[in-house]
Amino acid sequence: MKKVLKEILSTSLYILFVLCAVYLVIHFVGQRTQVQGSSMEPKLSNEDNLIVDKISYRFHDPERFDIVVFPFRYEENIFYIKRVIGLPGETIRIDEKGNILINGEILEESYGKEVIQSPGRAYEEIVLADDEYFLMGDNRNNSTDSRDPSVGNVRRDEIVGRAWLRIWPLDQVGFIEHR
Repeated sequence: MKKVLKEILSTSLYILFVLCAVYLVIHFVGQRTQVQGSSMEPKLSNEDNLIVDKISYRFHDPERFDIVVFPFRYEENIFYIKRVIGLPGETIRIDEKGNILINGEILEESYGKEVIQSPGRAYEEIVLADDEYFLMGDNRNNSTDSRDPSVGNVRRDEIVGRAWLRIWPLDQVGFIEHR
């Protein structure tokens, strides 16, 4: 009888330890998320499953071209995934040719899938505050991003983490390159 109780206690403590470890990992280190939609194509596709690194931004700020996850302000449990285009303190504008201008200079990048048709609110200069980022999807003409007033500039404290690892589909498992 004593041996059975000891075994039950040992198993219970083991299960409690595992649950605590899982809780800590999910809340402080990483979390699984699923891409919904085509706004990040061709880099990420609809229904890709990712692990989001939640710890690295505790030690440094997001950098230009990082792919980050943040919550949508107007709906609970909805998260967006976009690429960092504008950094704190910068001025962003999209001209009539679809060029992204950072502090008046054309941004050299190859992530945009096509020429931007709608600059949205970036038709006029947007000055980012010291804690704000301008984020865009790679599929620029099929993305609700910082150009849209419902998303707008994203504050640093709203960024959950950066896309780190694709775990589904299995034939595309691997680390996500940001540059």
